Amino acid sequence: MPPPPPLLLLTVLVFATAWPGCEFERNPAGECHRPPAADSVTCVDLQLRTCSDAAYNHTTFPTLLRHRSWEVVEASSEYILLSVLHQLLEGQCNPDLRLLGCAVLAPRCEGSQVRRPCRHICEGLREACQPAFDAIDMAWPYFLDCHLYFTSEDEGCYDPLEKLRGGLEADEALPSGLPPTFIRFSHHSYAQMVRVLRRTASRCAHVARTYSIGRSFDGRDLLVIEFSSRPGQHELMEPEVKLIGNIHGNEVAGREMLIYLAQYLCSEYLLGNPRIQRLLNTTRIHLLPSMNPDGYEVAAAEGAGYNGWTSGRQNAQNLDLNRNFPDLTSEYYQLAETRGVRSDHIPIPQHYWWGKVAPETKAIMKWMQTIPFVLSASLHGGDLVVSYPFDFSKHPQEEKMFSPTPDEKMSDFNYLHTNCFEITVELGCVKFPPEEALYTLWQHNKESLLNFVETVHRGIKGVVMDKFGKPVKNARILVKGIRHDITTAPDGDYWRLLPPGTHIVIAQAPGYTKVIKKVILPARMKRAGRVDFILQPLGVGPRNFLHGLRRTGPHGPLGGASSLGEATEPDPLRARRQPSADGSKPWWWSYFTSLSTHRPRWLLKY
Repeated sequence: MPPPPPLLLLTVLVFATAWPGCEFERNPAGECHRPPAADSVTCVDLQLRTCSDAAYNHTTFPTLLRHRSWEVVEASSEYILLSVLHQLLEGQCNPDLRLLGCAVLAPRCEGSQVRRPCRHICEGLREACQPAFDAIDMAWPYFLDCHLYFTSEDEGCYDPLEKLRGGLEADEALPSGLPPTFIRFSHHSYAQMVRVLRRTASRCAHVARTYSIGRSFDGRDLLVIEFSSRPGQHELMEPEVKLIGNIHGNEVAGREMLIYLAQYLCSEYLLGNPRIQRLLNTTRIHLLPSMNPDGYEVAAAEGAGYNGWTSGRQNAQNLDLNRNFPDLTSEYYQLAETRGVRSDHIPIPQHYWWGKVAPETKAIMKWMQTIPFVLSASLHGGDLVVSYPFDFSKHPQEEKMFSPTPDEKMSDFNYLHTNCFEITVELGCVKFPPEEALYTLWQHNKESLLNFVETVHRGIKGVVMDKFGKPVKNARILVKGIRHDITTAPDGDYWRLLPPGTHIVIAQAPGYTKVIKKVILPARMKRAGRVDFILQPLGVGPRNFLHGLRRTGPHGPLGGASSLGEATEPDPLRARRQPSADGSKPWWWSYFTSLSTHRPRWLLKY
């Protein structure tokens, strides 16, 4: 008979039997969250309301979190979080994060096997959505651990967001016998709009692409189609133009005009139209047909001719997106009264971020910080007029008061926060015109839209460099007599819209001497004149920084640097995110503790 096992070995065996090992991780309660083995399982119908729009219909028990019934899942703090994440993050990353969480709480069951979601999808979402959690002082949910509950493509993962893309990428065949250049002058649903834009980009892949700048509150992509000789790249001294439609969901004429314009640019380029080919080869054009796709769906449900004056105007949060941007005009009037202080590139006030900011608004502002737009137009409906900065007068009660900008010879937020000059175009008195009026509307506006884009080539452009040929980023370009400066892009290039005439132009940057040039622009000049500047470094001694240049704004929830590109102040929300001296919990903590006996301490960052 073999000798009895040593005491140490016996102890190990006892503990191994009493507390099984965990090759993965334990949840905050100490339970092992090891995913079930790939043995045969029983598939059941998916019955979670929060996950009703998942890309599959069957799940199984126990789940990846070891929940063994619907009652346990619905009572869990993980499920409660998914149910309110939409509101907590103010629409950001919706519905992506919810569908990602559903893939863990109610795993996909197919052919008596559990399929796990793809790790790379999780990692991409975490990178994009982490700032939204930081902004409300919440930790990344443990059950969205990309290494624990997700797997690789080699192991047969699936994309839990496939339904978001499904139905939008499938091509919509044109009626038989019609050429590919055919434009259907009709209203487009969201899915139809996406299909048309993607089909157009595919036809002109060498000069066009589509990309999303973010999501609406209800999770629809804010889809842009771009035209350029090198899609996706900023080319040196190639000006950037953006056109935005459907800011108010029930004002649909601009939405349709931009959908038609995208098809027209592609078709005419392929047909060899020299004007369109020249425009696309020298300009980077970005078209966002719908900034408010959620509101459009509300308006479209009533239909053309039956739509009320305000039905669908706001986004899904009931916010007027056109009035959701920071009011920098008031800031401008205060600064303009102070001599020697800059009144351009005004930072976003800290108090703005404490209000309700729509995800659509954040997406536009981040877009503007990413691309050095020169010219922009927002297309509205309900009137027949073109307005330009300033929309607000110095005395708001006086609605008819003339309120010129420093560039009067040429909307407020674009103009005061960035280099971009923007106008607002009201295309007509009917907000939701009937389909039979769309072709006429296109004929009335096609040439105007093309002419507007072409005006980006008026004035001057150039590059600001140091004596070694290195580009100088954020150098200031001043025009004497116009109190509104612009700044150079990261490559040192700039564009300054100017009317014909004689102008004194100055380039200057911290640590360099300024350079002054006299520029004469003929009346019939059709292309921007090139004016380069080479800046010499200042001599030995203290660096003479330009007055007012280092005024900066906070990062804000958008992330990145301020519009001036300088070192910025701390995030205005940082104070809200820091734990208080008395160790109190974040504002959302009481909500979770009131709904569940399980306190989700895994959501706390401190």
